[in-house]
Amino acid sequence: MKSQAIERLTPKARALAFCALLAIVSLAIACGGSKDETTPTASPTRAASTAAAGTPTPVGEVPGVSDTEIVLGADCPLAGAYGAVYAMIPDASEAYFKYINDTQGGVCGRKIVYKVEDNGSDPAKALEAARKLVEQEKVFAMVGSVDDLPHAGNWDYLNEKGVPDLLVSAGGNRFGTDPQGHPWTVQMIPSYTIEGTFFGRYISENLPGKKIGVLYENSDQGIDELAGLKNGLDPEKNQIVSEQAYETTDISVTSQMVNLQNAGAEVVMLGSTPGFTAQAIKEANRRGWSPQWFMSYVNADDMLFQFVSPELLEGTISFQAFKLADWKDDPAVARHYELMRQYGGPAPANFTLYGQLLAEVAVEALNRACDNLTREGLMDAVESIKDFHSDLLLDGVDISFSDTDHIALQNGRMLRITVQDGKGKFEYFGPLFTFQ
Repeated sequence: MKSQAIERLTPKARALAFCALLAIVSLAIACGGSKDETTPTASPTRAASTAAAGTPTPVGEVPGVSDTEIVLGADCPLAGAYGAVYAMIPDASEAYFKYINDTQGGVCGRKIVYKVEDNGSDPAKALEAARKLVEQEKVFAMVGSVDDLPHAGNWDYLNEKGVPDLLVSAGGNRFGTDPQGHPWTVQMIPSYTIEGTFFGRYISENLPGKKIGVLYENSDQGIDELAGLKNGLDPEKNQIVSEQAYETTDISVTSQMVNLQNAGAEVVMLGSTPGFTAQAIKEANRRGWSPQWFMSYVNADDMLFQFVSPELLEGTISFQAFKLADWKDDPAVARHYELMRQYGGPAPANFTLYGQLLAEVAVEALNRACDNLTREGLMDAVESIKDFHSDLLLDGVDISFSDTDHIALQNGRMLRITVQDGKGKFEYFGPLFTFQ
């Protein structure tokens, strides 16, 4: 049950809201930015936090854990255009938790209660939301918080407090690569650096000699994606001829697209959020320019076809690691549709499949922690997960953690947009890419 109700949106309503997203591109979702001034700067190690706390607290005194409930929290964009698109992730997670409560009695003999607060895609609001969940709602752990920019505002606070900050849907490279400085934070999605590295490898292996241009958001997302691209490219095979940044407050990226075209870019990587991605592709079309597009996985949902015609998107390449919502003949996907219908989830989409997958990993971790149902015990349980495979994941994709590895998804396959009977469709192709 959420502490702030979210109206369930029909596909039409989501479409209208997403249209607003395209019109209000200044409200970017997956961005980095600087830390909020009120955010603590020191993050003790988990061992230090435990030592300071002394002997593990009896279960009856652990925040968020009672004889009947385990209370989890998350901060996500819930309102406005971005909430209409990305609130489906926590909505789907909550539906899966309801399914676990109904069919398995929850975890560790306790029902899961999921409380989600609106972070407004803003670091200050995210910190406020986290403080409310931790200090007032007394959550056991944060699970599945969404959005890079707000998470930059509260991850120091959560680590300072020794609160598990699990399976965050924030792709900034820093959120999963600092288990020493931020031992309580675990990243669910691949970092943008990982994705960019895969794009670089693919380009050099399959498009040698092509000139590359990059449009990127001046944030964690764009900066990390660009760094990954450079990491993956073979400089003997491909050169980047133009790097064009935009700010989240920009209204237009027209000048950036002009510069990329004038530089002779034949391949363009879009380290951008959906509104700017749609704008960039439309602007290129108006200029009679058709480079090979690569776009971040934050855009990889069928909703994009409602705002950019499938014909303009045909051939665009993205990346993912899990099954797709239009695979309705797949038993796991068909089951997802049934769970969303039966337990009040949103209309199925690629992002709702991800939301269920995230919740499945959370349930696995909680079940492993039953013998030591403390925050430290939960982190130990997370780090004990090895080669976890959900039926929603692609073949060959597994999830593992350790005390030095806090990123869940580190492999996947390329997605290409095709057009069939006038409709856009994402299709996987090529080999499995694994980050090393």
